[in-house]
Amino acid sequence: MSPSLFRFAAVASSAFLALSVFAQQPSAKTPTPVAVISGQTIYDADLLPLAQPQLRPLRNQEYDIMSRALENLINQKLLEAEAGRKGISTEKLLEQEIDSKVSEPSEAELDAFYLGQKDRLNRPFTEVKPQLKQALQQARIQQIRQDYIKRLRDKADVNILLRPPTVELTFDPNRLRGNPRARVTIIEFSDFQCPYCKMAQATLKQVLEKYDGRVRLAFRDFPLRQIHAQAQLAAEGSRCAAEQGKFWEYHDQLFASSKLDRADLVEQARNLKLDDKQFESCLASGKFRGAIESDLQDGSKAGVSGTPGFFVNGVALTGAQPADAFYKIIDAALAAKP
Repeated sequence: MSPSLFRFAAVASSAFLALSVFAQQPSAKTPTPVAVISGQTIYDADLLPLAQPQLRPLRNQEYDIMSRALENLINQKLLEAEAGRKGISTEKLLEQEIDSKVSEPSEAELDAFYLGQKDRLNRPFTEVKPQLKQALQQARIQQIRQDYIKRLRDKADVNILLRPPTVELTFDPNRLRGNPRARVTIIEFSDFQCPYCKMAQATLKQVLEKYDGRVRLAFRDFPLRQIHAQAQLAAEGSRCAAEQGKFWEYHDQLFASSKLDRADLVEQARNLKLDDKQFESCLASGKFRGAIESDLQDGSKAGVSGTPGFFVNGVALTGAQPADAFYKIIDAALAAKP
C-alpha cells in the first residue's frame, strides 16, 4: 500500500472506531448531579435549557466531522472490496481505473484555463503553465475518482445509519403550508424585514413544488428587532391576517413588498379584502406580542441566532441555503422507514 493510501486507511480506521463509540452512547441516561445548594441537587439535565443554544452548533459540527469520516471509510471499503473481487491490490485498482484514464490537458485547454485565471495570476502563461497543467490533471483525477466511487456505491448495498442531531419543535397549524399529513416538515424561523429571508422564499417554493404532497412548511416568527425596526410590527400584522384566515396570502405580500410601516401593513390587509376595523384593532392591541416572543424564545433555545433558520424534520439548516441543501435532508428523511 502506498504511503498516501496507508494514511487514508489509518484515518478511516480511527473514524470507524470513533463512530462505533459514538453509536454505543445511550440515548437516555440517569440524571447526574452536578451541584448541591443547601441540600437541593442540580442535575446535568437542568443545564440543558441554558446550554442548548451553545451546544447545538457543536453537536452539528461533531456530526459533520463524523459524517465526512464515515464517507471516507465507506469509499475505502468499497475500493478494497472491488480490488479483492478483481484479485489485485487497491493501489493497482486505482492505477487501472483512474490514473490510466487521465489524459494530459491540451494546449487549447491550458490556454482557456489561463485566460480564466489571468487577472488573478498576473503572471505570463509560460511561467505558470506547469502549475496550470498539474491543477487540471488533479481536477480530472478527482472527478474520475468521484465518478468511479459513485458507480461502486450504486452497485453496493450502502445503508447510512448515522443520523444528524435533531431538535423537537412544535408549530402553529394555522401557519402551515402544504399537505398537513406530509412526512417531512420544514419549520422556518423568519423575519419579514430580513433580505435573506426574502431570498429564501423562491427556494422554499421550489422545494414544495418538487416534493408536492410530501413536504409541508410551517412558519414561526423570529423578528430581529435590534436591526430590523419594522420586523416586530410586520410579524404582528401577519398574525392579525391569520386571525382572518389569510396568513399565507399576507405573508407573500409582505415578502414581495419593501414597505412595512403601519400604514403599509394596513394597506396590505385591504388588498386582501380583510376587515379593516378588525385588522387595525388587532394591530393596535398588540395581542400577539406574547406569541411572537414565544416563537423567539423557542427559536433561541433551538440554536437559532439569525434568520432565516430552518429545521427539516428537526435537522437544522442555517441561512438562505440552496435548494440542494434541502433536497439532501428531505431525500434522507423520505428514504427512512416511517
